[in-house]
Amino acid sequence: MSPDLTRILRIQSLDLTTIELEREIAALPKHVAQIEKQLDSHKRRLEADRAALAANQRERKSLDVDIQAQNQKISKLRDQMVSAKTNEQYRVFQHEIEFCEKEIRRFEDRQLDLMSESEPLEANVKKAELSLAAEAKQVEAEKKAAVDRTALDKKKLAEIHAERDEHSKAVKPAIYNNYERVRKRQTNGMAMAEASSEGRCTACSILIRPQVMSELRQSLDELKYCENCRRILFVNPPVSVEG
Repeated sequence: MSPDLTRILRIQSLDLTTIELEREIAALPKHVAQIEKQLDSHKRRLEADRAALAANQRERKSLDVDIQAQNQKISKLRDQMVSAKTNEQYRVFQHEIEFCEKEIRRFEDRQLDLMSESEPLEANVKKAELSLAAEAKQVEAEKKAAVDRTALDKKKLAEIHAERDEHSKAVKPAIYNNYERVRKRQTNGMAMAEASSEGRCTACSILIRPQVMSELRQSLDELKYCENCRRILFVNPPVSVEG
């Protein structure tokens, strides 16, 4: 293989690594945004549970006040019953007392319902608080890891760009320009494809004409292209293994 093709192959390797690093750099902020969004969702759910628990507790306290008011009313009515002058007045007082007692029972039933509702709410709040604290810690750790990874990727990119510039300056301009033209045409950045020992393009599996394969094996500087996918073809030299 000619030195120019060897350098072009290295450039392609660097370009493919660049694509992966840039993809990772772009993906990391999206990942952080996703886990932060999930954390915010869990925070809102916890706040809703806290609000529901607080509302439950307020209603129970309000019912305590209502029950106390009804008991005070009953006490006054009983005091007034003593001074009742007629049976009709006595029955009126008795009816009002019975109504107050009925209200107290209704308030107490509601309190029992609220107490039953508060137990799972309290359990959910406690569980969510512990889970949220652990999740927040994990999110901060992942954010830091993303920042560190991004910094490392950018450092690698700088090193790759430096090496790529070195290789691109050493390659004949015509060959480099052809590589760039083919690379920009490929969606995956693969501008070069190996010609297999069976004489096929490894990128699209199309059979390569024998004449083209012969010229490739002669390590000529002239670029050869796959007639189907238009990638630059190359052949790797055989590896000799001493017995």
